[in-house]
Amino acid sequence: MPPARRTRTAAKPASAPADLPALHLPRFLPYRLSVLANTVSHTLAKLYEKRFGITIPEWRIIAVLGGGETMSAGEIAQRTAMDKVQVSRAISRMLDSALILRESGDTDRRKALLTLTPKALDIYAEIVPMALTYQAEVTDALSADEQAQLDTLLTRLQARADQLATRPAPAAAEAEPAAG
Repeated sequence: MPPARRTRTAAKPASAPADLPALHLPRFLPYRLSVLANTVSHTLAKLYEKRFGITIPEWRIIAVLGGGETMSAGEIAQRTAMDKVQVSRAISRMLDSALILRESGDTDRRKALLTLTPKALDIYAEIVPMALTYQAEVTDALSADEQAQLDTLLTRLQARADQLATRPAPAAAEAEPAAG
């Protein structure tokens, strides 16, 4: 005998309690910044992914190390605000592609230091002008004064977000609204 079929009943849409403020996602700053950052990153990635065969995380690592710096994977993760697993995977691919070198640190042999190979430095030298041109095209929507203001505002917002990130999370009881 075939199994009985379940019929679906239309679920009632959940509604937010009347005393909660409305969240208008298209106007919510974290959402807007995320969408903008993703749009900019993915548009720029189209310029280099096909040509150089590198991903966004790989480009970010190349960009961070492109100034001739040597860093650990943890320092790269911190500087790029990428997840450590994402950085680790990108480093693994870059080692396989001969884009970075990994050496043990002088003072701590457990801490591997990463530097770019000449191949990666060549990629860096080609992408930087493309990236700067793209940045100029995006910011061309703003006047010179607005661009300066944007830089100031982003710096202030980043500093405040960093400050808030170090704040301890509220206890569960404090995070929930009090019953009225």
